[in-house]
Amino acid sequence: MLEINFDPFPVLESDRLVLRRITPADADEVFAMRSDPEIMKYIPRPLAKTRQDALDLIQVFDKGVEENNFINWGISFKDDPKLLGTICLIRMQPENFRTETGYLLHPDYHGQGIINEALGTVIDYAFNVLKFHSLEAVIDPDNHASEKVLIKRKFVKEGHFKENGFFEGRFLDSVVYSLINR
Repeated sequence: MLEINFDPFPVLESDRLVLRRITPADADEVFAMRSDPEIMKYIPRPLAKTRQDALDLIQVFDKGVEENNFINWGISFKDDPKLLGTICLIRMQPENFRTETGYLLHPDYHGQGIINEALGTVIDYAFNVLKFHSLEAVIDPDNHASEKVLIKRKFVKEGHFKENGFFEGRFLDSVVYSLINR
């Protein structure tokens, strides 16, 4: 079984980006993304209603890292600490050498290859540092932009699950993509 340890917090870098710890200083950006129905339309999570909701979420992120259960990175450009989005490794199954990734990007930064670059960095970390064997992403079947990123990164569609989730009074489909470390 894998041993997961996020102490010290792993700051990751790519050509243009730094993936760093999300702090209370990022609360306004977290709130802006997590409170926007358009940004959150493919993510079945309650919308943030106040800045305090964002601060509470940042505390959840910290707890996940402290307990080595999951990790969320803030995505920033190397030359600007402003939070552009987030990317994570969640639902870790060290006994199965498998984990899930997810990401969120403010629309001002869409179409710039930011998630593709951040995801490549997280894949490298998940496979070469943490030693996971497989990585999955669970997306809404209508999220074609996310699907394109996953396919570009060589993820393979494993299944389309009909109405396997329930959120805000309706049943939702999900599509699972995965990448195996070969």
